[in-house]
Amino acid sequence: MMKLLAIVGSLRKQSYNLRLARTVRERFADRFELRIADIGSLPLFNEDLEDRPPEHVAAFRRQIKEADGVFVITPEYNWSVPGVLKNAIDWASREDRPLSGKPVMVMGVSNGSVGTLRAQLHLRQILASSGVQADVLPPAGNEVLVRTGGEKFGSGDGLLTDDKTLASLDRKISKFLEFVESRKEGR
Repeated sequence: MMKLLAIVGSLRKQSYNLRLARTVRERFADRFELRIADIGSLPLFNEDLEDRPPEHVAAFRRQIKEADGVFVITPEYNWSVPGVLKNAIDWASREDRPLSGKPVMVMGVSNGSVGTLRAQLHLRQILASSGVQADVLPPAGNEVLVRTGGEKFGSGDGLLTDDKTLASLDRKISKFLEFVESRKEGR
C-alpha cells in the first residue's frame, strides 16, 4: 500500500487544515496509509545543529524519506505560510534533503473567500527553491483551496462534510496518486 505523509502548517488542535488531513486519511484509507507529521515539536532551525540534528528532526526527515508522497496543507497567515511550516521545510532542506524529488501536493483551508491562494503561491516558491526541489503537482486544475472552511466541516468528528468540496477533493487526490505512481515508475 502507498505510504503518504501530511505536513500540516497549523498547530491548533481543531485546525481546519488538520481536519482536512484527517478527512483525507479516513476517506482514502483503502488506497493509501497517511501519517500526519508532528512539526510543532521541531526546534527552530539552527545551522549549528545541522550536522547532528535533534532526534525529532531526524525522525521528521525519516518520515519524509520513507513516504511515497507528501501533502503540504497550509493555512494562510498574513498572506503567507505560517512560521511553523516554513521552519519544518527549512529542516527538510538540509543534509539529505528528503523533499528533493519527492512528489508533493499543496492544499489549504481558510475562512476567507479565496482559500489559501496567497500562502500556496509562496509555498510553491519555497518548495521549488534550490535547497528543497520538491516535485510539486502542477497547479492547473489541481488546486485544493477550501474557502469558507467554517461552513464545510462537521461538528461531531470535525471532518469535511461539504459534498461539492469532497467531490473535488476526490478528483484531485486521484490525480495526485497517479502523479506519485508515475514518479515511482520513473525511478
